[in-house]
Amino acid sequence: MIPRYTRPEMGRIWSEENGFQKWLDVEILAAEGLSKLGKVPQAAIVRIRKRARFDVKRIREIEAEVKHEIIAFLSSVAESIGDDARYLHVGMTSSDVMDTALAIQFKEASAILEQDLKNLLQVLRRQAHKYKHTVMIGRTHGVHAEPITFGLKLAVWYQETLRNLERFKRAVEDIGVGQISGAVGTFAQISPKVEAYVCRKSGLKPALVSNQIIQRDRHAYYFATMAIIASSLEKFAVEIRHLQRTEVQEAEEPFTQGQKGSSAMPHKRNPILSENVSGMARLMRAYAAAAMENVPLWHERDISHSSVERVIAPDATIALDFMLRRMAYVLGNLCVYPENMKRNLEKSGGTVFSEKILLALVDKGVARDIAYRMVQKHALKIGRDGGDLKRELVADAAIRRYLSAREIDALWGVDHHLANVDFIFRRVFN
Repeated sequence: MIPRYTRPEMGRIWSEENGFQKWLDVEILAAEGLSKLGKVPQAAIVRIRKRARFDVKRIREIEAEVKHEIIAFLSSVAESIGDDARYLHVGMTSSDVMDTALAIQFKEASAILEQDLKNLLQVLRRQAHKYKHTVMIGRTHGVHAEPITFGLKLAVWYQETLRNLERFKRAVEDIGVGQISGAVGTFAQISPKVEAYVCRKSGLKPALVSNQIIQRDRHAYYFATMAIIASSLEKFAVEIRHLQRTEVQEAEEPFTQGQKGSSAMPHKRNPILSENVSGMARLMRAYAAAAMENVPLWHERDISHSSVERVIAPDATIALDFMLRRMAYVLGNLCVYPENMKRNLEKSGGTVFSEKILLALVDKGVARDIAYRMVQKHALKIGRDGGDLKRELVADAAIRRYLSAREIDALWGVDHHLANVDFIFRRVFN
């Protein structure tokens, strides 16, 4: 991922230095595991821990000759520890090191992402309660439907984010496995006890069975979960973009002192932060698709997945970290305009109360289809020409046969629509 979207905390996890350090950690832990079995002298472990180093530049120099990154890495380490290098990588294959180290990196990255999700939840909870009773029009198909509150909209997002957090925890659990099982996963040259030791010390679970690699369905699930989270963030972003339109103007992104909205038009306040989230969500879904392509590898393993993961592992976690932070900032500092919400609700001329009139007529004994047509006639006219639905209904003798002016007037207002807001909030937040 490019520096523009990379926070230092996440960037460090995916640096070359940290990647090689994780390889070294796994190699040393495996040697320690062998020492517990009497296969490596304890004195050698002490020396290895004290002396083991690597040099990224030197690794690349060696790799240019041998065309094998793990061998180049081990050769660089061997230059720092001498004869004790023979105790590293015993009975292991490259994937034992790389896949186990990658799982550790995912674990580190996931801790940041989990905290990001929790921070977003806190923002959504706070804002939902702040706007719990802020009335606005609900829209279906982009068209005025019935009144809701802005807090209810945010409560929906809160619940979705909570589900995403739970999904993510499961995905992290699923990908948090390591292996030290040898060339094709049979432990032919190394004891399963070494694997158990390495995984325990690394905070991982041993893969119950592997071939040369940890199976990539685990990774596909992880990336798919991140893509779902990103898609939720895009949903929030798209809503903000719609609400910020000039014709709506019910909510806007924060606009800081000195910020410019357009290079040409000084009046512009563009929803650039939300648009950015929408764009990055496209990347996240593409990363998930690439991860799924990595599942069907040849036989016990090929390396077609390797080049893909070198890109998508850092990029996806970095991008999602950025997106979560950005959306928490946008939602936490959102400019909300209740008066505009009220104005837009009233634009419908009362047609948003049509269902209440329909059901009142049905209660009076009118067949539903007939009642529907009686109300629709006036509602469509107002939608086309403007006017006031209440006035039209009171003037309609056919409707007045069933509903008095007082009864019609009693059906007006938003209180009926919002009577269960507190009930919904108790279900969501308790």
